[in-house]
Amino acid sequence: MTGMFGRPLGTGGVVGGGIKGWVRDVLDLSESSTVMVAELACTEPGCPPLETVVAVLDAGATRRYTIHRPMAEITEADVRALLSPTPAATDQEEP
Repeated sequence: MTGMFGRPLGTGGVVGGGIKGWVRDVLDLSESSTVMVAELACTEPGCPPLETVVAVLDAGATRRYTIHRPMAEITEADVRALLSPTPAATDQEEP
């Protein structure tokens, strides 16, 4: 069964929820912090067709991270590497 944009139903919530949990664990976030995960189409030249954007809203500050893969391909190790004290410059984008 497909959803509104022709994508399979039921995978984004489970996968996105796992990513949110990993982000919370790695950053040791409180329950008052908000973590948002979205899979977006990338239209920039050389960019993969789908990328995953993670936004963390915590105590008035917003941090944004991008992983250049679909949500379904992201592992806990990817999230840990992205959020480690020295993340790869190509995987992290902060405004």
